[in-house]
Amino acid sequence: MMCIEIGSNNACRCKIIGPTLGVVVGLVTAVVAWPLGALVYCCNRPAANRAFSTPVNTYGTVKNAIPI
Repeated sequence: MMCIEIGSNNACRCKIIGPTLGVVVGLVTAVVAWPLGALVYCCNRPAANRAFSTPVNTYGTVKNAIPI
């Protein structure tokens, strides 16, 4: 959903760029982190779990870093 309000900077507090860029970065991270996590899972489960959660953490970081 998009909202536009004339005469104000982001008046309806819609964030578009941050979450979109966060999804792109999260997907790229997932392509790398999940196969590595699957390889490490049988030997070191805590490290594999951190690898599996990396895309979520990067999404949140990128989304919050860009205010628009």
